[in-house]
Amino acid sequence: MKKTLLVSILLSSTLFSNSITIKNAPSNPKHRLPSSQNEILSFNSILKESINSVVNISTKKINYQGNINRRFFREFFGRDLPPKKSANSLGSGVIISRDGYIVTNNHVIEGADEISVTINNRDKEYIAKVIGKDKDSDLAVIKIEANSLKPIKFSNIKDVKLGDVVFAIGDPFGVGQTVTQGIISAMNKYGVGINKYENFIQTDASINPGNSGGALIDSRGALIGINSAIISSSGGNNGIGFTIPIDMVKSVVTKLVEKGRVDRGFMGVNISKVTKELQPLYNRKNGAVIINIENNSPADKAGLKRGDLIYAVDNKSVKEPHELQHIVMSYNPNEKITLSIERDKIEITKELRLSNRGGGELALGSIDRAFNGLYIREQNGVVVVTKVDFNSQAYRDGFNIDDTIMQIENRPIKSIKDLKETLRYYSRRAKRVYINRKGTILVIVKR
Repeated sequence: MKKTLLVSILLSSTLFSNSITIKNAPSNPKHRLPSSQNEILSFNSILKESINSVVNISTKKINYQGNINRRFFREFFGRDLPPKKSANSLGSGVIISRDGYIVTNNHVIEGADEISVTINNRDKEYIAKVIGKDKDSDLAVIKIEANSLKPIKFSNIKDVKLGDVVFAIGDPFGVGQTVTQGIISAMNKYGVGINKYENFIQTDASINPGNSGGALIDSRGALIGINSAIISSSGGNNGIGFTIPIDMVKSVVTKLVEKGRVDRGFMGVNISKVTKELQPLYNRKNGAVIINIENNSPADKAGLKRGDLIYAVDNKSVKEPHELQHIVMSYNPNEKITLSIERDKIEITKELRLSNRGGGELALGSIDRAFNGLYIREQNGVVVVTKVDFNSQAYRDGFNIDDTIMQIENRPIKSIKDLKETLRYYSRRAKRVYINRKGTILVIVKR
């Protein structure tokens, strides 16, 4: 039977930010088995505390008629087209501050028109606002207006070991807060095909639909990751669950709270592992081999070459290509790094200044007020929508996050420069904006 990959979210965290104080668990915990013969191993007291830090998230997506019908309705009746019946979905999240910051998966809230939160099956429902989302790591931060909440404690990735007893907390299938037990089955799992930056903790603790965005905790009740996905042939739990590790959660969530987005360092290289065929050409047998360099990228400016073997960044060891990717993305754009390289069996160092892939985000309304509420970024030769303000003109026009602006009238759009010049040229005219949405070409008319 063909296996399908089902995405779910079970994670929690606490943040480093001006408005959030992180609550860390003690470091260097002991790993042991029960020692008394008259002892029942119970985690009741630990779970009672942690379970109040995990919330249920319900999202509502309002399905409108197509863009043309919506414009027709507004122009002739002076109001927006009534929405169709809304679609609802469920997920989980983890409280990371006393004043209402919550971490969850991006896929739990993606495309939602309304996000509501309940805490441990209580009657009160909170409406949440989005603080920031990061599709590449599948993490997001939302906030509710509340005080004196119970934020979860954060573990440290160095304290997480293969075979540790763990618990997954979430709201599977919408049945209410649930705890399941398992162990850590594997560490540093990548190549699963779920997120762009994968370095998962694998667990056999039962994870089911609705657990997404919930917490994976250790036997002290400290958060070690956010549950993100399962591999299943039936849609249910098969004992193979994937959790975003706590170190990545801390890094991403901190940036989302501070800036509302994640800017990652960018080198501009394609890399490969040291294969058996390549091994005789190098003294070192581990690292990341450069197989291509983008023109005018930081790597190009620093004089890196195809065939260079990168084995360390700022003295941090690189054994596999994915390790280099994770180390570089942990730096901010414009930071300097020092690469340890083997070139023609000679060890050298190169210093380079990282850039931001695709440049910064631009509010398109600052160029043309007809596009108020629309934010874009240039990425790999295309212009992508990164944010659409709720109830803005761009929202009412039907723009979505991740739409690619392909063309305006007869002018192709391949850069922000192209877009600016085209909008100035058509500033006093109606214009057709062609967008690519997951392979479907749509047109939006702007006046």
